[in-house]
Amino acid sequence: MTPVVFVHGFLGGSRQWQGQVEAMAAYKVITLDLPGFGENAKLDAFCSISGFADWVLNELKMRGIEKFHLVGHSMGGMVVQEMIARAPERVDRLVLYGTGSVGVLPGRFETIDTSKTRAREDGPQATARRIAATWFLDREKAAAYEDCAAIAEQSSLQTILTGLDAMHCWSGVEHLSVIPTKTLVIWGDRDRTYPWSQTEKLWQSIPNANLAVIPESAHATHLEKAGLFNRVLIDFFAAR
Repeated sequence: MTPVVFVHGFLGGSRQWQGQVEAMAAYKVITLDLPGFGENAKLDAFCSISGFADWVLNELKMRGIEKFHLVGHSMGGMVVQEMIARAPERVDRLVLYGTGSVGVLPGRFETIDTSKTRAREDGPQATARRIAATWFLDREKAAAYEDCAAIAEQSSLQTILTGLDAMHCWSGVEHLSVIPTKTLVIWGDRDRTYPWSQTEKLWQSIPNANLAVIPESAHATHLEKAGLFNRVLIDFFAAR
């Protein structure tokens, strides 16, 4: 059975996917921590999305994983778009979840520049907790908030600033029309980070794309509506 690789977003980490690991026990599931984030917080973050993409492809190759399904969330969705542009033959199916084709993030809860300014003023831990709250409909009251905030707090100020710059400078628009892989676009209909315009662009521009909109969820749909999210994923990977 084809392995499934999960790539987390900005201020995320591999531990956020535990519910998916458990639900997808029939699959070999690989959850990575990007340099600068989660369990790899002590590593230097890359200053470009392409740098993260090369790192993931090399990491998987070192683990002997040549062909895989690929799930990218938020900034991780940008990373996986770069991965498939580099190595389309290695990706069986692609899931772009809570993400978009441009890193400037139009419609985000605040601009990239505002996030950078506030990070310098407030420090990395306060910034991590504040941004993590925007991922949930109920913000700090959400059941999964504290776990996500704890993961986010591991990232340094330099990682936060570098990651924001990497996103801000990135665009994958020119590659969308040539993505050959069967693709699923997933979006929580109350996402504060990626508005519908970003989701629609992916869905309408990728030739073989399907769309799943999950109601009453924000940016962390896989945590807020885990059961539904997992069923959608499993159905997508099982269908032929």
